[in-house]
Amino acid sequence: MNRFSQPHVVVITGASSGIGRTAALLFAKLGASVVLAARNEIGLKEVHTQIEAAGGTAVIVPTDVADSQQMTQLAATAYERFGRIDTWVNDAAVSIYGEFEQITLAEFERVIQVNVMGVVYGCQAVLPYMRQQGHGTIINIASVLGERSVPLQSAYCASKHAVKGFTESLRMELAAQESGIHVTLILPASINTPFFRHARSKMGVQAKPIPPVYEPEVVAEAILMAAQGHHRRIYAGGASKMFALMEYLNPRLIDWLMVQNRIAFKAQQSDLPPPSRDSLFEPIQEPGSHRGEWAGAKPLSLYTQKISRIPSGVWWAMALFIAGLWRGLRR
Repeated sequence: MNRFSQPHVVVITGASSGIGRTAALLFAKLGASVVLAARNEIGLKEVHTQIEAAGGTAVIVPTDVADSQQMTQLAATAYERFGRIDTWVNDAAVSIYGEFEQITLAEFERVIQVNVMGVVYGCQAVLPYMRQQGHGTIINIASVLGERSVPLQSAYCASKHAVKGFTESLRMELAAQESGIHVTLILPASINTPFFRHARSKMGVQAKPIPPVYEPEVVAEAILMAAQGHHRRIYAGGASKMFALMEYLNPRLIDWLMVQNRIAFKAQQSDLPPPSRDSLFEPIQEPGSHRGEWAGAKPLSLYTQKISRIPSGVWWAMALFIAGLWRGLRR
């Protein structure tokens, strides 16, 4: 992790807890000025205090990403305060667990409004400033569930598939325009954050992450990697890459495995009672934290730290070399 040698301003939504909170603290530690956005003002103030106490610079902008006007104001406030926006991280998300027929249209629409339109509003708000300055990086946090769906999360999976599609389309448009603006999609595996106790559950129990589970630092480091270099896509956690690869190779087999003995259903059901309140429509005003309660989460991912940094051209060269070697051996 390299310290920013020049002024760097990052805007992070969902910064009051979980991945966003962890990323905010990491960016501040490395010298960036951080604009903190979320609905949970108590959590934002706590992160702000931590950053300022460590000698960093942070600004709080309470924001509901599902409101386009609030997102426009977020970008305007960041630019007015610092005169630049180098990195914009669309991280805020909500979820609901339950079978599709248990979920109301209002609940489904709310997930789409936050997880998809929140990303759209964020990109729409920041692009004029990045165009004006001639550079910038937009980082959209999707999920491996944006490539491979699971039961009990139809709304969330739909939203993350949409984020993936939107991100890839936007990236090509900006590249064709030679805008100097880079767009990175990050696909985390299961991460140990408060997300699961904040999610609405219709399963009769609190949701839990599908193993293996990684600590939020794994994603925060992937976000930093994207901010300090030009990456098209980063899988946060080796399990995320493996999950995506299995989907590519044999999606029908994955479907079959998931429904056998309802294994994918049971893997998402904890022994805890369902939360008495959730953050689907209204924020939970609390100090917050960056970690959840899931023991045994992996503190790092060698795949994300090492292998994902290898340029794609190297992989193509290796593939061609192996193919040529194989042809030579068959002669």
